[in-house]
Amino acid sequence: MIMKKVFLIWILLIICRISYAQSVQPFKKGDRVVFAGNSITEAGLYENYIWLYYITHFPEARLQVFNGGIGGDVAGQIYDRLQKDLLAKDPSVLVLTFGMNDSKYFEYRDTTKTIQVTKQAVDTSYASFLKIEEVLRNRSAIRKIMMSSSPYDETMRNKDNYFKGKSHTLDLITAFQKDAAVRNNWEYIDLLHPMLAITHREQMKKPDFTITGPDRIHPGSAGHFVMAYLFLKDQGLAGKPVADIRILAKQKKLVKALNAKITHIQDDGKGFSFRYLAKSLPYPIDTLPRVWQNAQIQRDALNLIPFTKEFNQEVMAVDGLDAGNYALKIDEKFIHTYSADELAKGINLAEMTQTPQYQQSLRIMELNRKHRELEGKFRNYYWVNYNFLKEKGLLLNDSEVARDTIMNHQEDNGWLKAKTADYEQIRVSSSRKQLEQEMQALRDEIYRVNKPMEHRITLTLL
Repeated sequence: MIMKKVFLIWILLIICRISYAQSVQPFKKGDRVVFAGNSITEAGLYENYIWLYYITHFPEARLQVFNGGIGGDVAGQIYDRLQKDLLAKDPSVLVLTFGMNDSKYFEYRDTTKTIQVTKQAVDTSYASFLKIEEVLRNRSAIRKIMMSSSPYDETMRNKDNYFKGKSHTLDLITAFQKDAAVRNNWEYIDLLHPMLAITHREQMKKPDFTITGPDRIHPGSAGHFVMAYLFLKDQGLAGKPVADIRILAKQKKLVKALNAKITHIQDDGKGFSFRYLAKSLPYPIDTLPRVWQNAQIQRDALNLIPFTKEFNQEVMAVDGLDAGNYALKIDEKFIHTYSADELAKGINLAEMTQTPQYQQSLRIMELNRKHRELEGKFRNYYWVNYNFLKEKGLLLNDSEVARDTIMNHQEDNGWLKAKTADYEQIRVSSSRKQLEQEMQALRDEIYRVNKPMEHRITLTLL
């Protein structure tokens, strides 16, 4: 009887109550951040983009980000694996997101039942969430962040995967997520509505635009980067420069050095130079697609969001140089030619991929990518356990019986077959331990390589 009233209660909440969730705080040194979600999280992109920002911008604040996504999951499945998968990672911060699968798919094909489908989907998701909520209320040491789903793109010009009404259901799930965050004094991040706003803005110009992808569901690399941007912005991290320096050339005087140290300002008549040590590194941008059957690249998102302006400013301004064009070199490596006027206004070094500091960031990005790929093997192991072995009564059972059961279903379960090789590797304790050691080595290398280095910058009149 209670669940029959839930749907009406949410509608009344939306109409009658303005909810304000707790503001989202930045992660801190030593945090263990687990992102719990479905296949969008399992892809391992948005959370690693977030982690990469922390790695490059706060090089001394070592923290760890864990992928806790499994493809196809709804709130009920997240509850099922809450203890043995997610909380087993000992998080200090748990980011909880669900809704894309909870809001159903093919059930909308019968348009006469849309209202019933929506009600059942929201009721079921909410009932499962209440179980999650009960567990998390008893884990007071863990910071909880409720995060809405990314959108289902119901408006893109595409005949495939069109489920009219799904977006509304997803919106109702987002409403109870926000209300639950307020009720529990959890932090809350809304990805759905800002991403929909971008979608509608861009579709006014190009109807087939999508921030997700051709399936309307899974964001590509650009969509994941938008998600990361919104997350970091909600954490209040916009406007923190990589570095921002200004030097008066004639006086050889430093007038500003935000997040950087400048020494040895010199003008020997042949060129102007100084020593430069930033406290952060520029954020590297990937140029390859990373989501299966989705051509988006991370750089595409720069046309949608002001990430460079808000998060990736490494500004160098040198005022008072003689008129003319100057060759910029860093550590004797030629970077670019600028006019005295351009240098006086300031240039953004973070956009120059050939600088030593950007190349350093690219090395970190590659290590981060390798770590993501290894972590993906563990996510496949957990998928096999919770989406196949659990119903066979063999959950987290690494015996030969479990293996034989898996092998007997290779031809009738394509998803299982695709993930079996990773399962095989993880279930064996020795190879599992080896992979864990490789991931630890990558994390250690990331936090060794991410320390900014001093560079000599020279400007030579041509």
